[in-house]
Amino acid sequence: MTSDGLIEGPDGRIRCAWHGNLPDYLAYHDNEWGRPVSDDTRLFEKICLEGFQSGLSWLTILRKRENFRAGFAGFDFEKVARFGDDDVERLVQDAGIIRHRGKIVSTINNAKRALEMRDEFGSLAAYFWSHEPPASERPAVADWATLRTMGKTPTSTAISKDLKKRGWSFVGPTTVYAFMQAMGLVNDHVEGCCCRDAVETARAAFTRPA
Repeated sequence: MTSDGLIEGPDGRIRCAWHGNLPDYLAYHDNEWGRPVSDDTRLFEKICLEGFQSGLSWLTILRKRENFRAGFAGFDFEKVARFGDDDVERLVQDAGIIRHRGKIVSTINNAKRALEMRDEFGSLAAYFWSHEPPASERPAVADWATLRTMGKTPTSTAISKDLKKRGWSFVGPTTVYAFMQAMGLVNDHVEGCCCRDAVETARAAFTRPA
């Protein structure tokens, strides 16, 4: 990794350095991270997995993601909202996921809150994309020195406060900002990364949910 936050990949292309050229992490960087998402199931999955990540690395969660999907009914929040005590105990015993009782219970609670949000806004996507940050909140140049300091922003703090008011848990402002980065509400690929322009193009072509 260089001081500008970039790294040369095995294919000779220059990318953000945080994936460390690990094959699964690199694929996530290239194909998912920062590309705009409007699918409610993926949005719910991501915000829940960001909660599970707290105190851990995203790579740990990424490598367990299929196990999480199996345990949490594919993150179909209608199904997860119906989970009961037996499901909590099942998941606490599941060595394939992070066996944190509080975060498991939180995911079930958040599924119920997601149903309420969908009833109010029509979709989770409509809610989250209504909070896309204004250009004035974004750095003029997306260099590593600037992006590395952006663990949370006024928008992620505002979303976090609103979600907590609505009864969501494990949705602090840093967790929410990581969610925003991953789901394409912002483009935090470093200047010089081969994916930055592609993500910017995808964001420009993306139809914001209403």
